Amino acid sequence: MSDPYWNHNVHHHPSVLEAVPDGCREALDAGCGDGLLARKLAARAASVTGVDRSPEMIGLAREHARVPGNVTYLEADFLADGSLPEGAYDFVSAVAVVHHAPFEDAVTRLARLTAPGGRLVIVGMAANRTVLDWVVSACGVPASQWHARRNGGKRGPAGMPVEDVQMSWGEIRQAARRLLPGCAFRRTLLWRYVLVWDKPGDTRREGGP
Repeated sequence: MSDPYWNHNVHHHPSVLEAVPDGCREALDAGCGDGLLARKLAARAASVTGVDRSPEMIGLAREHARVPGNVTYLEADFLADGSLPEGAYDFVSAVAVVHHAPFEDAVTRLARLTAPGGRLVIVGMAANRTVLDWVVSACGVPASQWHARRNGGKRGPAGMPVEDVQMSWGEIRQAARRLLPGCAFRRTLLWRYVLVWDKPGDTRREGGP
């Protein structure tokens, strides 16, 4: 089934879906917006929770004509203590979300929500600061234009909250590697980075001391 619209975030959904581990039980999409990615995750996980602090976005998500039975939408701030159970999700995704809050606070909270042995995937944006940053970004212009023409233009749900990016590519890469040791970080052509982190397993769950 084709997507109802295309933009740079939707373009990266396949990267998120490919990272979902086999046998995923509980998945969380933090900052789910209108619920598009959460509905896609429903085919990869036994249960999916989409959470967003915007009542308008959650309203769109809940009103969708085809919300899978294993998807639940919550109006809440994933950063707030007690809003979601920590260590409960085998897979956590956050697409264009972490720049809406202090980076360290957002990433630390997402890591805590991820279950031991689970996986966290962040798709985010960064600010150009160096000559190389600007060169790489310029290379993305024709690619973005081609994809937009092919997919009917760059669009998205009306009312989606927007926030400027403050941290540079280098700052985000450095902070991510400090906060999430062993994470994989790559910059994509369409002005996003994809960060994948596997949380170390709890040996007590595996019969250890």
